[in-house]
Amino acid sequence: MNLKQFQEQFSNEATCHKFIESIRWPTGRVCPHCGHGQSWVIRAAVRRPVRYECKQCARQFTVTTKTALHATKLPLFTWLLSMYLICSSSKGIASTILAKLIGTTQPTAWKIGHTIRHMMNSSRSDISILKGIIELDEKYVGGKPAKVQGVQHKRGKGTSKQTVLVAAQRHGPVRAVPIASEKASTMQPIIDQHLCKSAHLMSDGHRSYIKIGKQFAAHSHVNHSKQEYSRGSTHSNTAESFSSMLERARFGVFHYMSPKHLKRYLSEMEFRWETRVAKKNKNSYDKQKTVMKSIPVNDMLVILIMRFSGFCLKRTKSWGIMEFTFNL
Repeated sequence: MNLKQFQEQFSNEATCHKFIESIRWPTGRVCPHCGHGQSWVIRAAVRRPVRYECKQCARQFTVTTKTALHATKLPLFTWLLSMYLICSSSKGIASTILAKLIGTTQPTAWKIGHTIRHMMNSSRSDISILKGIIELDEKYVGGKPAKVQGVQHKRGKGTSKQTVLVAAQRHGPVRAVPIASEKASTMQPIIDQHLCKSAHLMSDGHRSYIKIGKQFAAHSHVNHSKQEYSRGSTHSNTAESFSSMLERARFGVFHYMSPKHLKRYLSEMEFRWETRVAKKNKNSYDKQKTVMKSIPVNDMLVILIMRFSGFCLKRTKSWGIMEFTFNL
């Protein structure tokens, strides 16, 4: 779906409303307050979003009540357009550019972007824990070490940059979680939450991975210090490929990912990684080559709207954002 087709499909607020309602309530309207399945449409002379009144609890609601779009003053078209633009990009869109494309201020576009990234969070989906062959790797998020005369800043392990633990299921989903240190005791709770114990781990020779690998069905590792990056099917190239995609987004689009909001940026990269399918193409040597292609954008929109219930991001007094969770 190109931009012209998007504008034709969502030509007015009514079509945007019907699209979101068909995904949130595919079998009919349900009151977000009490869960009752019958409600009335409230007619009004003034222009405002379509509003309903529950037949049981008599409370009013709209299609965006208790969702990421709760009490929004922006048109639904602006939200759908933002989702379309972010999903269409291969590395994301900076808030300054998004603001120009959707016609809002930069602070508004920044909040919209983080809301959509929170909707992309894999924990809001039905994806099960990782299993099969799982590759582990650590990624250090941040810019190049500052050049200060007479001071040499450390690179790699031991750096002051934010560390991210990457667990990638081969030919499957990925999990990226910020961690405080590379100690096995720090990684253990995260690995217990996201990885199946019957999995086959693959990593480099990091001592923490070797210690953790004893708890799994199998653990194979390569020795990067001896220039060994693969040995047969043993490698961590899939996890490193995800880290490379994250680095390209940081360097080319966002430039800076603060530790406070890093998890949402990681959620966007996870979503982009998981909404791809393998396709075989012939290369210049007339050989079959498997490449990863993104699923259609309209399918991504459906996935996002299916995940947008139960939370919203609100402004703080210092003009930041904080998550607010609803009881459903």
